[in-house]
Amino acid sequence: MNDFGRVGQPEGPVLQTASLPASGPWPTVDPFLFCVHHLDTYPKGNGRLGPDADLSERQIGSDFSVLDGWSMYHGDRIPGFPRHPHRGFETVTFVRQGLVDHADSMGATARYGRGDIQWLTAAGGIEHAEMFPLVETGADNPLELFQIWLNLPAESKMAEPHFEMLWAESVPVVEEPDGAGLPVTVTVAAGTYGEHTPPAPPPDSWAARDGSGVTIWLADLAPGATWSIPATTGDVARALYLPHNSSAATVGASQLDAGTVGLLSADAVEVTSATGGEVLVLGGRPIGEPVAQYGPFVMNSEDEIRAAFADYRAGGFGGWPWDDDDPNHGPDAGRFAVHADSTLDEPPGGVAPL
Repeated sequence: MNDFGRVGQPEGPVLQTASLPASGPWPTVDPFLFCVHHLDTYPKGNGRLGPDADLSERQIGSDFSVLDGWSMYHGDRIPGFPRHPHRGFETVTFVRQGLVDHADSMGATARYGRGDIQWLTAAGGIEHAEMFPLVETGADNPLELFQIWLNLPAESKMAEPHFEMLWAESVPVVEEPDGAGLPVTVTVAAGTYGEHTPPAPPPDSWAARDGSGVTIWLADLAPGATWSIPATTGDVARALYLPHNSSAATVGASQLDAGTVGLLSADAVEVTSATGGEVLVLGGRPIGEPVAQYGPFVMNSEDEIRAAFADYRAGGFGGWPWDDDDPNHGPDAGRFAVHADSTLDEPPGGVAPL
């Protein structure tokens, strides 16, 4: 359990709560390490995949200002996160709106978004770039994504890096009106939900193990709608998030504001949204191993962290095969992925145009 600061008497299924920071990572529970919600109302593009806007008031290279509703992050031309390393865990990037241009030290590339999910096992070490191309020049370019960090057990931390694309067309989206007929839509990114199972995660993922209980469910509730979250086993930890742009909700017997996370028991729970919005549930059986983390490296000991830095300084996790630290795929490319072995990975039906 990480950073749950406000402890109270349990009220039904809500065991503990914490406030979500306005920006930056949210509290999580083992096996999760990190969750962040990016919601940027980017303006129309400038024809070079950047914003058609004045950047002079921003700290370019490290802009988390949310000025005018958006940030450049570490990008200087295109918003996003240029070349940076990871080791020892996984990133699950779940894009609701907008696009992400991926490039990595294995030589793999991708453009994905608009409901797609990239599940990347950094494991023994990878560098990658995640840029947010603003392809629309005649309209705004809103971006919304969740990035979730999932830990790896010790025996998998040095596995070969690998990613899977969970294209939107393959991810179950379950329409299940509540008892009053109000719409509830559940997107199943990980873990079986009723009879619905998403595409498999990468093979070395904790989520790929039988009995891991890893679930990533995102529900969109109409105003006043109720979502019935099924019970799980007692050894699965799970947390329910109400993003800042969502709604206050009744969760069991508890009243939770938007911008709140609740640690849930294993019981079934009903969530009723006051004015409608998204509800995220992350769950899984804890790995239960020591966690040593320094920035982008997550291992089991400080010695392993020092080794990660030494390996990165010595070889950059295989080197960087791209001319720029912030590669992009141009204004016209559709959604696609090319893996390190040059295999083309397409959305069902072929490379999808923009």
